[in-house]
Amino acid sequence: MPTPTTYRDLLDRTKSAIREVDALQAHELQYAQDAVAVDVREADEVEQGVVPGAIHIPRGFLEMRIEEAVRDRHRPVVVYCAGGVRSAFAAKALQDLGYADVVSLEGGFNAWKGAGLPWVAPRSLSADQRRRYSRHLLIPEVGEAGQRKLLDAKVLLVGAGGLGSPAALYLAAAGVGTLGVVDADTVDDSNLQRQVIHTTDRVGMPKVESARLTIEALNPDVQVVAHETRLTKENVLEIFAPYDVILDGTDNFATRYLINDACVLLAKPNVHGSIFRFEGQATTFLAGEGPCYRCLFPDPPPPDLAPSCAEAGVLGLLPGTIGLLQATEVAKLILGVGEPLVGRLLTYDALTTTFRDLKLSRDPNCPMCGPDAPTSLDDIEYSDVACAIPAAAFA
Repeated sequence: MPTPTTYRDLLDRTKSAIREVDALQAHELQYAQDAVAVDVREADEVEQGVVPGAIHIPRGFLEMRIEEAVRDRHRPVVVYCAGGVRSAFAAKALQDLGYADVVSLEGGFNAWKGAGLPWVAPRSLSADQRRRYSRHLLIPEVGEAGQRKLLDAKVLLVGAGGLGSPAALYLAAAGVGTLGVVDADTVDDSNLQRQVIHTTDRVGMPKVESARLTIEALNPDVQVVAHETRLTKENVLEIFAPYDVILDGTDNFATRYLINDACVLLAKPNVHGSIFRFEGQATTFLAGEGPCYRCLFPDPPPPDLAPSCAEAGVLGLLPGTIGLLQATEVAKLILGVGEPLVGRLLTYDALTTTFRDLKLSRDPNCPMCGPDAPTSLDDIEYSDVACAIPAAAFA
């Protein structure tokens, strides 16, 4: 009868099959060789502090989630726990999964702190937040770290209309911590066909107030900052400054150009959407990494080529699709995941249920982001032109 294996025997065999490094060596691997740190402790332990940039996957979920979190099996991996035992077993499991360069941090996070190496104390989620965002916490690309990013983010919605309404609802539900809303209009009964953040009993109420009531009822984690004003070149830079991402849900070209120009000057992402009858489009303008709005349309089209939504109409369902695409772009930018629509224009035809992904290029002579770009808005004129999508966008 074979001699039973003890826990000590199993641990010794496991450690002999892996490589252990001390805290200073682990720090060198992370910062000199781009090693990814994987924290296999439990959630309550993570609240005590983490290695900066570490991915948190509790030991019980490691084999299930690691392939999504670390796709490159040749990238160096440093696994750590509290004292170096669970990380040893975790490192062996990763080796068995085909990860070629895995080490376990000897002494774990305690040794890291004892060596005086940098660490951060993450903002912990409350029990209510863990329940509310539980589906996010299961996604490796989001997890607790990503949810904290969402809660710490500040997003400005320009317009609480057809596009801003669905975007605001879903960004609030996702837990974006601060939502600014810019709109000088009041709720009209003709809005209710598509502007789903408003209700019949709020007709005549300022849209920013109506939006605030809906958002706060949906998610008390979200702080709503109401800007009941019309954007102008005199106030736009001040309003935009505190926010991380700007979502353009406007319906007139003057404001679109103003938003674009302010975002270029402030180097802020501009998540743009447009709708017209049964057609919509979305893209993300990011100064320095892709074209801006003026690269596509240096000047507004003639009024006869851009009828207003009131003149041409819009399918009430269409803004939901485009607004949610914009909200998804915002979330990706906050989380730093996926491929945003930078340098790409996504168009949607609701009648045929078809999407087209068009590549966009920067205009080397763009009047706003080119070599002769202005450094202020002072000398730029913004003339009112009706809404809708320029015909050139679908050429």
